[in-house]
Amino acid sequence: MNALIAALSGLVFGIGLIASGMTNPAKVKGFLDLAGAWDPSLGLVMGGAIAVAVGAFALARRRERSWTGQRMELPRATVIDARLLGGGVLFGVGWGLAGYCPGPALVALGGGSGSAALFVAAMLAGLVLHDRLHDRAATRPA
Repeated sequence: MNALIAALSGLVFGIGLIASGMTNPAKVKGFLDLAGAWDPSLGLVMGGAIAVAVGAFALARRRERSWTGQRMELPRATVIDARLLGGGVLFGVGWGLAGYCPGPALVALGGGSGSAALFVAAMLAGLVLHDRLHDRAATRPA
């Protein structure tokens, strides 16, 4: 049952990304180009997503278990540190250069996009590099 709910959730999310234009790098770059031909339409998409998320997180905070019975584990971190800021900057630069973020890139990859394939390959390489560097730092003597 959990796999069915996950699959349906992913399908709805993917359809939403396609319908909103988030899988089109040109549309995303148009949104990010404040000094050029700015396209504010993705701002409405993000505003809608934030509105839904605020309600969903408020509901989730009051629950100990999800609708499928799994334990709810919401983030507890409240500190804004260099790792968070650096990750945000890296994400933003990648999004601006490529016009993709991870979710839309995977949806576009499923649609056969070559630029999405390149982005996903680079993303996976970055994940592997992060894990290797993180593991090396964790095993380094103090």
